[in-house]
Amino acid sequence: MRSAQVERTTAETRILLSLELEGPPAGRISTGLPFLDHMLLALQRHGRFGLSVEAQGDLAVDVHHLVEDVGIALGMALRRALGEGQGIERYGEATVPMDETLVQVVLDFSGRSHLAFAPEELGVEGSAGGMNAYHLREFLRGLCNHAGLTLHVRLLAGREAHHVIEATFKALARALYQATRLTRGDLPSTKGVL
Repeated sequence: MRSAQVERTTAETRILLSLELEGPPAGRISTGLPFLDHMLLALQRHGRFGLSVEAQGDLAVDVHHLVEDVGIALGMALRRALGEGQGIERYGEATVPMDETLVQVVLDFSGRSHLAFAPEELGVEGSAGGMNAYHLREFLRGLCNHAGLTLHVRLLAGREAHHVIEATFKALARALYQATRLTRGDLPSTKGVL
C-alpha cells in the first residue's frame, strides 16, 4: 500500500499526518481550526484518500502558521507515498462548481515545485472560518514545495471566500486522485526520473 506518515514539529505548530493513497476515505481530522478540518475532510472524501491529521498551532497569533504547515506536511506525505513515481498517471485536472463559483485545478507531479495562484488578482471577498485566499495560497505553496508538484489554480467564476476555498480543495482532491493512480508500468517521464 502506498502510504506515509509525517510528524512535523516547530516552535509554532505540531502536526502528525498519515496518508494512504488507496483509501478508503477515512481518518480523524483535528487541527483546532474547524474550517480547515472541513476542507481536509473534503480533500479526504473527494480524493478518496485515507487521511488523518492531528495538528496544533499558535492560533492565538494567527491561522497562517497552522494552515501553511499542514500543507507542508501533506506535501511531504505525498512525496513519500509516491516514491519515485513509478507507474503513476502523473497529471491530474478537475473543474469543480460550488453554486456561483467555478474552480479549475491542473497539476503535475513533475518533481519541480511551482504554484500558479495569485489571490491578489482574483478579487476574492472576505474569509471563511478564519481562512482567506492568502491562507489558501500558503497551504498550496507548502504542498507544492514539499511534494515536488506543479499546480495551477484558476478561479473561473465567483468571489465569495468560502465557496472559492472549498471548490479549490475539492478540485485539488479530484486532481490528486487522478494524478496518483497507477495506470502504467513505467515511469511517466522521458528523462527517466521525476
